[in-house]
Amino acid sequence: MTVSRRNVLLLGGLGAVGAGVLSLPRGEVEAKSVSRLSSAEMPKPFQAAFVKPPELAPDRTGVDPADGKPVNYYTVTEKAEMASILPRLKTPILGYNGIFPGPTISLDQGTKAVVRVRNKLPATHPNDGHVLATSTHLHGSASLPQFDGYASDVTHPGFFKDYHYPNFQPARTLWYHDHGVHFTAQNAYSGLAGQYHMHDPMERQLLPQGDFDVPLIISDAMFAANGALGYDDNTHSGLWGDVILVNGKPWPVMKVQKRIYRFRVLNCSISRSVRLTLSTGDPLIIVGTDGGLVPTPQRVANYRHAGAERYEVLIDFRKYKTGQRIELRNLSNPNNVDYDFTNKVMAFDVTDDAVNTSDPTWNTVPAQLAPANEVMAMTEKQATKVRKFRVKRNDVTNMWTIDDDSWQDVIASGYKKVAAEVDLDAVEVWEIENKSGGWFHPVHIHLVDFKILSRNGRAPLPQELGPKDVVYVGEGETVRLLMKFGPHRGRYMVHCHNLPHEDHDMMVQFRVGLKEDDNDPNDPMTAALPQWDG
Repeated sequence: MTVSRRNVLLLGGLGAVGAGVLSLPRGEVEAKSVSRLSSAEMPKPFQAAFVKPPELAPDRTGVDPADGKPVNYYTVTEKAEMASILPRLKTPILGYNGIFPGPTISLDQGTKAVVRVRNKLPATHPNDGHVLATSTHLHGSASLPQFDGYASDVTHPGFFKDYHYPNFQPARTLWYHDHGVHFTAQNAYSGLAGQYHMHDPMERQLLPQGDFDVPLIISDAMFAANGALGYDDNTHSGLWGDVILVNGKPWPVMKVQKRIYRFRVLNCSISRSVRLTLSTGDPLIIVGTDGGLVPTPQRVANYRHAGAERYEVLIDFRKYKTGQRIELRNLSNPNNVDYDFTNKVMAFDVTDDAVNTSDPTWNTVPAQLAPANEVMAMTEKQATKVRKFRVKRNDVTNMWTIDDDSWQDVIASGYKKVAAEVDLDAVEVWEIENKSGGWFHPVHIHLVDFKILSRNGRAPLPQELGPKDVVYVGEGETVRLLMKFGPHRGRYMVHCHNLPHEDHDMMVQFRVGLKEDDNDPNDPMTAALPQWDG
């Protein structure tokens, strides 16, 4: 099946909602392009230079008097700015500190963080008029509920909220993004996303650091004729742009030395999944998943990577010749919409720059990484309960749901309705079934890291042999997940990370260690309210 450019209604302007005239996707869908840019303004692969997001320095440091742990204090400001994404035209964005992606926050395990998020956005969206209220989720952090980015716990323009992050978990790649109720897709697509790195001694010793520890934030976009972001989510089914961005640049080129690099790959597309591979046919070496290091490295020729998943990947450039170009390509997956150049992601050009061979990570792939990881050491025998969920589109309401529940139901219940009530420290198996037809669903469970036990009764895919917090639930697939609930009591969300699905309305919540009418000191709607930013 192919669709032409004229078949997709694309309105000019940041976040403008298309009419969704197509029922997409069903099977493999290809088209030449969707952006309304002229050929002179349309970016071409491998013309832009690679850019690494800046690292955010703390405003100050201190000590938590409650436990003597060090604390870093940061400030990020959400604001509207103009970005240089296209060769000549400027693109309006919403960005943390006015940039996309937002600055990287990097710290060590055991150092707490207090991140003040200031909402200095316009009062309403310039095109569709929704209120630009935001809720910041640090994805991958076991945060208290009131600091977890609970969708309905929003901060309005002119207010700020201080988010407290414990940072006790093993080293991992996290990311922070907007989670504002019913407008997460548009807000995140407009630029509200950035990486957050937590280090620990084992990871520091085994894997490349500094210039050789590189964030890759992959997203896709479509553009109006004036350079603004276009938005068409195909009747809440998903948005697939024709321009692939890495760290906010179209198909960039990165210069690399003849050594091993570590890439922290985040797919922050709001709908598109990718299947990454190298043009040389050499393996990508998976050393980390959402929840940290894998027990042993996994060499893969390609792997599928859904929105919000993080994979830490080693690429060995030692054997390539000076001047050689290696492409990172996208083989795609069923039920994406693919265009002329969405099969390309970025390129690496090999230099003859001198390599620091005193750094042992320059030529070493560890044989083992985290063999004692607590999540991966769990066994199904520890589980005390099995719960089953189905992700689907409701035939009556045409809304996306988990079973027949949605976030609208949660709101209507006064935030009491839960899809599961679990005991603190309970170990359970959650089985998620997708028989909804031509859709894949990346399902994110807040608070916990989980172990994927099986996929359609078979072993997990090689890249999934590490702790996860997002699982790709493909067409016709049933996945079984093992997890331990803690360390906090309270309410947490489960949702699809195809963000138009989440917004309409594929999100529910579970409650840990509390009954419905128990006093909840960590109630995300009341425990840590935003404050006026006078």
